[in-house]
Amino acid sequence: MTIAPPPQVVVTPEDLLRMEDAINYELVDGQLVERNMGAESGRVSGRVIILMGSYVLQKSLGETFNSETGYQCFPDAPKKVRRPDASFVRTERVPRDLAVLGHVPVAPDLAVEVVSPNDLADDVEEKVAEYLRAGVPLVWVLYPRTRTVRVHRPRTSPRGPVLDLSVDDAIDGEDVIPGFSCPVKQFFEG
Repeated sequence: MTIAPPPQVVVTPEDLLRMEDAINYELVDGQLVERNMGAESGRVSGRVIILMGSYVLQKSLGETFNSETGYQCFPDAPKKVRRPDASFVRTERVPRDLAVLGHVPVAPDLAVEVVSPNDLADDVEEKVAEYLRAGVPLVWVLYPRTRTVRVHRPRTSPRGPVLDLSVDDAIDGEDVIPGFSCPVKQFFEG
């Protein structure tokens, strides 16, 4: 006799909003996925938010969000909620009723993922692919251990789909955050 595994509880985006520890989870196919954020990745994402966010605020370009913000913007999976470590949405795309929304219903213009020691490469690449399919034009993946950044864009981008940067390079906001640029090393310096 075989024993069937217990049925999995299906969680909705609305359920996620009501959870006390919701910021620790993303939602994929009705299942909670724990976020693996360590101290180093939290520090690095904080630096990205400060550097990018200061520029965005000064130029009134839009809104910068931290890892507590959930995005429910995936047309192929309407019940999916992802929480990039940092993100940006242009002013004209920021929902007017943001104060009452639970999850942001539009794809960010920039999604930033900071790789933690427990993150699996496949999971990170899956998130990047999901963001690009949802229409995110620019995704930065930061690797604190190697102090590198991989920039992802749609395959049709004139700048190419992928660019690898080291601490000797500068990163820019391209046409997503026009005029923003900073040395990659500023994201990682401690």
